[in-house]
Amino acid sequence: MHGSLAANVTLLEAIKAAPASARLAVCAPFPYLAQCQALLAGSAVAWGAQDVSAEARGAFTGEVAASMLAEFGASYALVGHSERRSYHGETDATVAAKAVRALEFGIVPVVCVGESLAQREAGETEAVVGRQLGAVLEALSLDQLGRIVLAYEPVWAIGTGKTASSEQAQAVHAFLRAQVAARDAGVAARMAMLYGGSVKPDNAAELFSMPDIDGGLIGGASLKSDDFLAIGNA
Repeated sequence: MHGSLAANVTLLEAIKAAPASARLAVCAPFPYLAQCQALLAGSAVAWGAQDVSAEARGAFTGEVAASMLAEFGASYALVGHSERRSYHGETDATVAAKAVRALEFGIVPVVCVGESLAQREAGETEAVVGRQLGAVLEALSLDQLGRIVLAYEPVWAIGTGKTASSEQAQAVHAFLRAQVAARDAGVAARMAMLYGGSVKPDNAAELFSMPDIDGGLIGGASLKSDDFLAIGNA
């Protein structure tokens, strides 16, 4: 929940003016989606939303439907972000339903999974992320599964300044890719898997050098164009 009309112009203009070093997308709060559409039209930078409803339409006041996002040309929607899970009680089944709904309207769901500090310290990381991903695997057809992006965001490393070591992050990414491979090896090999958790310009290159980390889901650093672009360059 960051941004303003003026600040967004500065950020988006800087991002779209830079040479494309990686595939970049900006997921903005709902009121700013039209601004993203206008400012990023014709650029190499994609954009999307931070959430999407599991419902198609109807009496769900305050919700935003995938069809509405599609009308504006959104390419992506975050689903199952840790803050949605923890603050809004979203279940694994709800997250899976949101992924299905996004795909129905041609929007790529960025499916977020991750464990809390207590769960990591209890040795439950694989059980937790495996359960979260498992719900999505059950809900999607093989064709649908081939169109998602997966993001591992350890809850204990979001906005805390703590970052999983590159080896810790790689271990979880490898576990997740193996879980997808059990369904289909080809889909697993092609799937983009992002790491999210205090990624910064000074740690991005090491994280992205890991074999199963394909990119980043960037939080605080994405609000500073220089930092965001430096991470993209990494």
